[in-house]
Amino acid sequence: MTKHLSKLQWLDYVILMLVAAFITYVWIRIDGTLNYKWNWGIIPNYIIRYDESTGSWVANLLLRGLIASIRVCIFASLLALVFGTILGIARCANNLTVRLLARTYVEFLRNIPPVVVLFIFYFFLSEQLVAALGIEKWARAIARQENAHIWEFFFGDMRRFPSLISGIIVLALFESAFVGEIVRSGIQSIDRGQREAAKTIGLSRVDELRFIVLPQAFRKVLPPLANEFIALIKYSSIISLVSVQELTYNTVELVSSTRAIFEAWITTAMMYFVICFGLSLLFRKLENRGGVEQRG
Repeated sequence: MTKHLSKLQWLDYVILMLVAAFITYVWIRIDGTLNYKWNWGIIPNYIIRYDESTGSWVANLLLRGLIASIRVCIFASLLALVFGTILGIARCANNLTVRLLARTYVEFLRNIPPVVVLFIFYFFLSEQLVAALGIEKWARAIARQENAHIWEFFFGDMRRFPSLISGIIVLALFESAFVGEIVRSGIQSIDRGQREAAKTIGLSRVDELRFIVLPQAFRKVLPPLANEFIALIKYSSIISLVSVQELTYNTVELVSSTRAIFEAWITTAMMYFVICFGLSLLFRKLENRGGVEQRG
């Protein structure tokens, strides 16, 4: 920490002072002009509360929302990785029709606002899929069982599973377009000579991708994939618009019931920041360690 502070120049200190002055100005305007009554004392109880019936501390509205957001992001990122890998391979396929279809999907999603994509997928695909597969009826049957603890650990309240799975599908389909482009760039970065050598020794197209191209491509694209996972955490807030009870949705509920507007949203912003910044530091450390091992 001291090492980093020693590198700060006079301009850095000026910028920090200007930022501090701006925050102070905003704070004074809120406190004075709006005559806002701060009530930070209620926030901890909405993060974690003591349940007298069980005699233990349990997650409350904000923490439940954060856990739901993390669940959604983990499952959505896994699906997006699968879909994106298929898209990336399709973008590099020899068949022109396959390439055009994959590119159409990618360009369509990358050039439309996320909220529009959300409603298109949710109403025209996700909800129809949930209804067709009978997921709602199945989830309610699971919720009525006494030994549903494992399901609840992975998916939370099973009565809300249909909306959760809808949000996961929507985010995965949206994010897969970006993952697909990352995978495509990784595949195309592999030296063409290696692919030609694979053909000369009799490897099929599938074996060439499986044993030679994809292992090297994924090592190269891990940093941008990590960044996409962090971006997915921020994008996950939009699924609150379709009543998925994640962190942003629960924050809106908290504001509606308590009128603690600034306290609730500042707390939510800090939760997102801690998760995203922590993952950023973790991925950077893993990336640096991987670079050292490769040089070694």
